[in-house]
Amino acid sequence: MEKISEYKCFGGRQLQYTHSSESLSCDMRFGIYLPPQAEIQNVPVLYWLSGLTCTDENFTQKAGAQRVAAELGIAIVMPDTSPRGEGVPDDENGAYDFGLGAGFYVNATEAPWSDHYRMYDYTVKELPELIEAEFPVTEMRAISGHSMGGHGAITIGLNNPDRYTSISAFSPICHPIDCPWGEKALGNYLGSDRTTWAKHDASELVRHAEKQLPLLVDQGLADNFLAEQLKPETLEAAAAESGYALTLRRQEGYDHSYFFIASFIEDHLRFHAKYLADK
Repeated sequence: MEKISEYKCFGGRQLQYTHSSESLSCDMRFGIYLPPQAEIQNVPVLYWLSGLTCTDENFTQKAGAQRVAAELGIAIVMPDTSPRGEGVPDDENGAYDFGLGAGFYVNATEAPWSDHYRMYDYTVKELPELIEAEFPVTEMRAISGHSMGGHGAITIGLNNPDRYTSISAFSPICHPIDCPWGEKALGNYLGSDRTTWAKHDASELVRHAEKQLPLLVDQGLADNFLAEQLKPETLEAAAAESGYALTLRRQEGYDHSYFFIASFIEDHLRFHAKYLADK
């Protein structure tokens, strides 16, 4: 690892690193906030997955999460949203919703994406192993995210229920097998066989979940992607069908921006803190 930056923040430290990723075959960057408690003991970790076009810096600089994380004694890890660098392919038209900045937290199986776009393995295995080896953290993990990252948080959490205490999401892509963003990404990364897509669809996973993790979702009702791309009603219907104890909050007047995230991130951190303390 190579440290890029370090800032004192609410008694803790906001850090940024680069490292060589075996999963993604490129150099990757991540941010980590270590609360003041990490100076004297190992602390639990919240993994935050960002959305389309974002990097590790969006949440770090805009969410305002460090104050509450410092109070609660929770570290926050913020990975980038895709592989990057020389030789990493991008959408041929430079579209924002596929390729660089749009890894969708899956392991691509289709050329040319399969050589680098393995964000699922990176997020679930490689990055936590690095974090737990190099920083004063425990193996108690929660996961959260926004939009594409909300999709990633729910699908990764439900596919790995023994690795996480709890899941939350802001404005998640709830049914990617039936929305333009999801159909484009999953079709290109995973191929045309839609049966392989279901394990990366939050609604399908909630419908068939054998183990329930605490799940909190916030959705702004002024979100311009709400009807076409996000479809929280599909997640709600799946939870009703399976008896999954989903908490879905619809927030009047809020949009898809980080102003929305900053308004409710404290609720999410306190939600996760309860389960991180219980494990």
